[in-house]
Amino acid sequence: MSKELLGKLRAKKEAYRGWKQGWVEWAEYKETVRVARNQIRQAKAQAELNLARDIKNNTKNFYRYVRDKGKTREVVGPLWKEMGDLASQDMDKAELLNNFFASVFTGKGSNHTTQVTKGKNRGSVNEELPTV
Repeated sequence: MSKELLGKLRAKKEAYRGWKQGWVEWAEYKETVRVARNQIRQAKAQAELNLARDIKNNTKNFYRYVRDKGKTREVVGPLWKEMGDLASQDMDKAELLNNFFASVFTGKGSNHTTQVTKGKNRGSVNEELPTV
């Protein structure tokens, strides 16, 4: 990354901090974000173009870039339970997520399901929500 791009990212971070504390207007913050995002996209496109252009001479860099793009993050961080406890075990996290997503379909324990179903025109009045 170039020094100019790092400066734009730093300015974006400072603008966000300033906006959160009320020192910077929303429009100014959004403009800073837009400029930084455009420059990041241009730098990324240029880097990809250079990789594609130099593939005949140096395939190692190209395949390193492709391999890095294929990496995924499969770890779910700790989640807060309804009682305020922290769930860090995989089974606890799976149970929490399952209960949350099931509540969306059953309407139990979720106050936003009415907002989702209220705005949509259903086929019949007596239609039941699916259960999980």
